[in-house]
Amino acid sequence: MILPGMIYFLINNYIPMFGIYIAFKKVDYSVGLWKSPWVGLSNFATLFRSRDLMIITRNTLLYNAAFIILGILTGIIVGICLSEVAKKFLQRTYQTLILLPQLISFVIVAYIVYAFFAAEVGMVSQMTGLEDFYSNTKYWPFILIFINVWKQLGYNSIIFLSSIVGIDRSLYEAARVDGASKWKQIVYVTIPQLKPTIITLFVLQCGRIFYSDFGLFYQVPLNQGALYDATDTIDTFVYRALMVNNNISLASAASTYQAIVGFILVLVVNLIVRKVDKESAMF
Repeated sequence: MILPGMIYFLINNYIPMFGIYIAFKKVDYSVGLWKSPWVGLSNFATLFRSRDLMIITRNTLLYNAAFIILGILTGIIVGICLSEVAKKFLQRTYQTLILLPQLISFVIVAYIVYAFFAAEVGMVSQMTGLEDFYSNTKYWPFILIFINVWKQLGYNSIIFLSSIVGIDRSLYEAARVDGASKWKQIVYVTIPQLKPTIITLFVLQCGRIFYSDFGLFYQVPLNQGALYDATDTIDTFVYRALMVNNNISLASAASTYQAIVGFILVLVVNLIVRKVDKESAMF
């Protein structure tokens, strides 16, 4: 029964790891990948000397940190609000409406954002008189963070809602008997009971803290060069190095850098979690 899953992970996750060797070669298509000359760490030296490295590393880490923190906070808030809806029909209706953004493709989201912020026809541009959204980087951190939280809200809130539903009702009854208000019940009963879920979700999301959603950072800003300082991440950098600049060696070096640093960050986060709550650590 587990054989199909094992085959999938082998083909999709492990066999591509052999492509790391490309990062140590200067690819010559006339002789092929295997016969291309070895250049050692030359591609990494080029990457580390590039001004882009600091930008893509900063953007990837800071955006993901904001996504994780705000995603968990909004998920908890909405999950608690949904749990307080008495009628099941309304609760399911709200869940469905909140989940809808998760099903919308980033291609469609990009057109929606363009309809709001386009210089000549955008609704926000027309209302505010600002016509430089696609050439001014200062707006895009807020736009991208809002879009990510909006799309992930349904998933995160349902995870916390399912945890809240599983909390022993006798704890709330005891709190009410002691005179606790609804706010105190949330603070002293709900939040502590959600601690394992919060830590688990935090660890899982930190596992991809050095990766970015390609659709969000490439399609939504429409790959505008003027916005690279605010929208460029490691994944979009790799894509441009591969598809635009045709530099497969540099793209592979950037991907290897991403994998190694991401792995180190996972180990660090797991170590911190072990100090806080040993049972919630991944290993």
